[in-house]
Amino acid sequence: MIRLLLAVLLLAQQPPATQQPPAAQIDEKKLYPLGPDSQRQEGVPKGEVTKWTWKSNVFAKTERDCWTYVPAQYDKEKPAAVMVFQDGGGYVNETGQHRVPIVFDNLIHKKKMPVTIGIFLQPGNFPPEKEGDKPRSNRSFEYDTLSDQYARMVIDEILPEVGKTCNLSKDPRDRALCGISSGGICAFTVAWERPDQFSKVLSHVGSFTNIRGGHDYEARIRKTKPVKPIKVFLQDGSNDLDNEHGNWPLANQQMYASLKYMKYDVKFVFGEGKHSGVHGGAILPESLEWLWSDRVEKQ
Repeated sequence: MIRLLLAVLLLAQQPPATQQPPAAQIDEKKLYPLGPDSQRQEGVPKGEVTKWTWKSNVFAKTERDCWTYVPAQYDKEKPAAVMVFQDGGGYVNETGQHRVPIVFDNLIHKKKMPVTIGIFLQPGNFPPEKEGDKPRSNRSFEYDTLSDQYARMVIDEILPEVGKTCNLSKDPRDRALCGISSGGICAFTVAWERPDQFSKVLSHVGSFTNIRGGHDYEARIRKTKPVKPIKVFLQDGSNDLDNEHGNWPLANQQMYASLKYMKYDVKFVFGEGKHSGVHGGAILPESLEWLWSDRVEKQ
């Protein structure tokens, strides 16, 4: 009993355990505001956006919303560059985080990127199995799987469909892909699988984690020779996700390290943002300028 009392007295005399202060809340919109190239500017010609739907054969029984952006400077006699956006509904939204049509209008007008057709693709949905059910999304299977399946849909289905009305360049140096989160790894996978068709990748908070094996890329890149003719822009933030699939900031740093080690043409902008499009949207104009710099010189 005496020993027990002494133990209680000793514990009572111990200073309280040091508590860690709560993590600082990040106000991304204040940290990464949109610049002038993400705003409508007087005197800048406005491109045209058209919405359409597509039923895929590669992903049988799926249907997806799609949009095509055609810049005012487009000349049907001249093959135009093309950029394909995954999760396209967010990218094409002129009041969203990326506002791609506005950014394209401004950069094309200033000749900081080539005349470029934008193709915006939503993930496929399966129709409801019975009345009252909601459509079932095929997003993770399409975006996170490491295979050539999504590339085949884009190359064999989407580009020919858009090519019916637009003169698209067949030079892979004039073809780019972009996506956010799982759409980011999807964009990389298409170029990795088919560098003969696409040479440019822009990834926002890319999911290079083990959702469906994406963590393998950092090792696969180092062991694959020869180096593929692709150019890659990566964006991520220190407050990105950390969950059972992996740590997004670490995964993106590993991707950059592997691409840099293998001497790929790669740029990585690492900030403080979360798993969102705020930071990527704020730097979208400079990202596109860097990505297209080799083709602007050819104009």
